[in-house]
Amino acid sequence: MRIAVFPGSFDPVTLGHMDVITRAAAMFDRVYICTMVNAGKSPMFTTEQRFEMLRAAVAELDGVTAELWTGLLADYARERGARWLVKGVRSGTDFDAEYGMAQINRSLDAQLDTVLIPSRPELLHISSSMVREMIRYKRPLEPCMPRAAIEVMKGWG
Repeated sequence: MRIAVFPGSFDPVTLGHMDVITRAAAMFDRVYICTMVNAGKSPMFTTEQRFEMLRAAVAELDGVTAELWTGLLADYARERGARWLVKGVRSGTDFDAEYGMAQINRSLDAQLDTVLIPSRPELLHISSSMVREMIRYKRPLEPCMPRAAIEVMKGWG
């Protein structure tokens, strides 16, 4: 069975994330979407809120499971039997950062390969940072977030 992990902070989940997830789901038998804590970021949403939005967004996708994890990504992948990490890249800067992370993860687990999925051109401008600004200024979220995640947010009041 081909098992992959797509990790991220998902603060919040975007249509760009969903594109990578659906494309990964077509390549692998099982994809775990791992909501992680990034100590270098100050998230808008709690870990539980990010997970709740992500879980709702992937609920209808076959072979895709959203989970929380607070440890090392390589340990999570090993526990799930994953041989691949999936990362989305929008630019050369993303590629350089992900290439470095791929080397770190490979040093932690020699069986772990990273697959980089380039963003579709129409989604290049969408980032979690941009979406957080749209939320702050109460702009429409449908062009940049999955509807299920938006519905979860509306339920918070």
